Amino acid sequence: MSLQGKVALVTGAASGIGEQCARKLAADGAAVVIADLNLVNAQKVADDIVAGGGKALAVAMDVTNEDAVNAGIEEAVAKLGSLDVLVSNAGIQIVNPIEDYAFADWKKMLAIHLDGAFLTTKAAIKHIYAGGKGGSIIYMGSVHSHEASKLKSAYVTAKHGLLGLARVVAKEGGSRGVRANVVCPGFVRTPLVDKQIPEQAKALGISEAQVVKDVMLKETVDGEFTTIDDVANTVAFLAGFGSAALTGQSIVVSHGWFMQ
Repeated sequence: MSLQGKVALVTGAASGIGEQCARKLAADGAAVVIADLNLVNAQKVADDIVAGGGKALAVAMDVTNEDAVNAGIEEAVAKLGSLDVLVSNAGIQIVNPIEDYAFADWKKMLAIHLDGAFLTTKAAIKHIYAGGKGGSIIYMGSVHSHEASKLKSAYVTAKHGLLGLARVVAKEGGSRGVRANVVCPGFVRTPLVDKQIPEQAKALGISEAQVVKDVMLKETVDGEFTTIDDVANTVAFLAGFGSAALTGQSIVVSHGWFMQ
């Protein structure tokens, strides 16, 4: 399951889960492409990985823009020689009751989560195919790929959609050695989740402490948040898994919140 000599591109990798995934893949031997809308922060992450002895490249990428996606992936392949792993991680969160959910916000959510996954897959897979060694495409889903929650109509819809995309890519890529899977974390204490706590408290009419205890962590077995390391370790495992014995699957990393 070695990642030595592999090239991995991670979207939304300038912070949070994406950053930790990129750092873990680099630590396991991959050359990593830090793809993010925020090129300044992406470059800082790449520089830090290089300073630690790893290999990394920062590229600017708006995953909702086909030209930007294509340009970023072409740059990565031109500079690093190949592409073996795609981690489609870029995402945001907007919470509101469905009657108040702006159509513009709905479209924005689906564009980033679903259009972004499609566009990066479309651009990356031809290079993975061309390498002739197979590879791994990993989508960042959520427990919400399986479960619904109040206030998250667009997010739940998008995360469910990633399951379908991964299964199609697994079917199409199987004969070429390309695996596709979805990592489905529970709540991870990132700035994205921290932002949700007061928003959900206001929308649900409860305290922020109640949001954490009774909404976010209620169904876990230990009352603990999933960590960025939990997620990154799972991504690295899937990136290095050597056969199609594990493809078209969703791997839930949630401290038992959802069991399948």
